[in-house]
Amino acid sequence: MFTDKTDQLSLLYQITQIINNASDFKQSLYSVLELLSNSLSMVRGTITILDPFSDEISIEVAHGISKSALQKGKYKLGEGITGQVIQSGRPVTLAKISQDSRFLNRTDVRNKLRDQEISFICVPIKKDKLVIGALSVDRPYDESYSLEDGEKFLSVLAAMIATQVIFLERTRIEKEKLAAENDRLQGELQKKYRIKNIVGNSNKMREVYQMISQVAASNATVLIRGESGTGKELVANALHYNSLRAKNPFVKINCAALPANLIESELFGHEKGAFTGAIHQKTGKFELADKGTLFLDEIGSIEPDVQAKLLRVLQEKELERVGGNKTIRVDVRIIAATNRNLENAVTEGLFRNDLYYRINVFPIYIPPLRERRTDVLVLADYFLEKYAMENNKQILRLSTPAIDMLMAYHWPGNVRELENCIERAVLLCEDQSIHSYHLPPTLQTGQESDTLPKVSLEKAIGQLEREMIIDALKYTRGNITQAAASLNTTVRKFSYKAAKYGVDPRQYQN
Repeated sequence: MFTDKTDQLSLLYQITQIINNASDFKQSLYSVLELLSNSLSMVRGTITILDPFSDEISIEVAHGISKSALQKGKYKLGEGITGQVIQSGRPVTLAKISQDSRFLNRTDVRNKLRDQEISFICVPIKKDKLVIGALSVDRPYDESYSLEDGEKFLSVLAAMIATQVIFLERTRIEKEKLAAENDRLQGELQKKYRIKNIVGNSNKMREVYQMISQVAASNATVLIRGESGTGKELVANALHYNSLRAKNPFVKINCAALPANLIESELFGHEKGAFTGAIHQKTGKFELADKGTLFLDEIGSIEPDVQAKLLRVLQEKELERVGGNKTIRVDVRIIAATNRNLENAVTEGLFRNDLYYRINVFPIYIPPLRERRTDVLVLADYFLEKYAMENNKQILRLSTPAIDMLMAYHWPGNVRELENCIERAVLLCEDQSIHSYHLPPTLQTGQESDTLPKVSLEKAIGQLEREMIIDALKYTRGNITQAAASLNTTVRKFSYKAAKYGVDPRQYQN
């Protein structure tokens, strides 16, 4: 291996220089193995690391091994020579690997040199008494070469590089922990606040998603318009949590829910003694939302005198508390929402035109449910799954008549009304399907919605029987015997009723 001690000391000095001057620990280990290859006639060299959590040993750094072969080099603790060296903490030296049955050759690289006998030296990499990996070397068999000297030299080298190997292992574990934690947090945020959580796949809702994506990352003021119950607050959530302010406060205030004499105090805050009952200083919503987003729901309800002060904050980004004279600067993004016709309000003098133009920078219109009927079933299925889970019920689907009834209704209360309707149906349902009779009276009678025809008692019973027959056939995939048994009737009666109502069991076979 060495002609004299001078050669050995010279090689150790070069290795010390590589380790001490390296900024990249992993690259320094590659350089060490390359130096061994040039100086010691090394065919291959590997540095393996033990994962203390899984007891799996994998190759971290190698020389003379392809990347594909590198992936194969994995061992369990105690498995093969490498596994035994790490488990025992004692080196192993083989003059000829072909004569030792313990040699696993997981990487298959030694099969390419079948005509050349290989010697193998493997020493543990230890820090104090803790074995963290192994250093192994392949070299052509040479009868005159002292394997004992080679083992001693590699043991010295293993002690020298132990610190670098520990650093690599700690870095790998920390990276895995950080990646896992990042994935978990990102997953939670995306699941809770992603745009896709706004249920609906109609063309009109796709336009809404596109507009949210375009404006979310900016600081532009957004005005969300739409009827009550269409989901304006969900859009506001999506805008904030997909913006650059997502980690900062998101403050919400419903302007219509507060009396006119309190809205100013809620928005801008007040000083102690500003008015009767102001026994403490109060911080307003604008101050609370500093660096974040303020959602002004039902902004059309604000009184004209408060509108003037609101306009000042939006333009100058500064305010004064009620009863105070100190100017407070705030950095707040405004998202407003309304179900009112602000244009008419401006014409009638109920809403300032300058404030209207200030908040109407980027309007987003949420269409009512009656204008996107393709979303009715998507939303109904979503709410069915949600409330079935909340109430621990095994309700799997909506029956065909129930679907027809949902699709025919005009939904004046929009998504909120549909959600309440499905929640009520889930509470009433005692089997695996929501039927038409589980739906609210407004949908069943058609008195208020004018969506359902008046029927006789006999016809209503017939519709119910037909619905139950269809549900049974769907559940049994067209098996008449099983369907009849599920309805506690005979096959003859079942077949008669099916024929009477024009139901063909073959349509439900698959």
